[in-house]
Amino acid sequence: MDESLRLQYLEAMGIAVWVARQPPVAAMRALEDLSGPVLAEPAIACSGVTSENIAIPAPERSAVSHSDQPEPHADDRAWNELQLEVSRCRACGLCETRTQTVFGVGSHRAGWMLIGEAPGQNEDLQGEPFVGKAGQLLNEMLRAIGLERREVFIANVLKCRPPANRDPQAEEVAACREFLRRQIALLQPRIILAVGRIAAQNLLETQQPLAKLRGIQHRLENIPLVVVHHPAYLLRALTEKAKAWDDLQFALSVYQSLPEQ
Repeated sequence: MDESLRLQYLEAMGIAVWVARQPPVAAMRALEDLSGPVLAEPAIACSGVTSENIAIPAPERSAVSHSDQPEPHADDRAWNELQLEVSRCRACGLCETRTQTVFGVGSHRAGWMLIGEAPGQNEDLQGEPFVGKAGQLLNEMLRAIGLERREVFIANVLKCRPPANRDPQAEEVAACREFLRRQIALLQPRIILAVGRIAAQNLLETQQPLAKLRGIQHRLENIPLVVVHHPAYLLRALTEKAKAWDDLQFALSVYQSLPEQ
């Protein structure tokens, strides 16, 4: 990815970056010797973050490129049949209040799968996960590590919106669990990102707080799983965006450490 474009994505996330105070050519040579390409001056500062405690290496684009994703593990018919089942589901009371189900979106041959909590109002209306401002920020987060939205698959623990965007209830999660399990089985992603605390707790069947779940390689269906901050939370807590970048760097390092297929 072009370095100037990548820096624009980092700016959109609110991640501050620094360059050494020396002439451009000398700075480039010095930094490339240590950690890769030079980074631009920050557009948005992150509270409590300095050039000494955050490093932003350029992602290896080839490690996450669309062409590097595994071949499809199921034909379109299997996906279409599952989506039809989801659209007809009446296993819990959410079917009475939904506008439509939100199955998921993205490539059926993606190496990366992102799983959020549940559809919100915008998702319920549009039938697609992570839209609106949170979705825009998620797109920038993906681009910051060299991924496009179309190259990943995005789903939710729940396929229907809980009224007033309340937290999912245990019986609702149970009713949707098989749908999500079948999506994972069809996709067979190389890595899963649990987006936000509630998604992570439900996927990992734990009540541990987000702080204890981040920065660790978990496993779901024998697939590496990394917990990341939810973009809606980051929109409310701007100073936490540096932690979100840490999450993304860790996820990328896990992905790049996987054996080649």
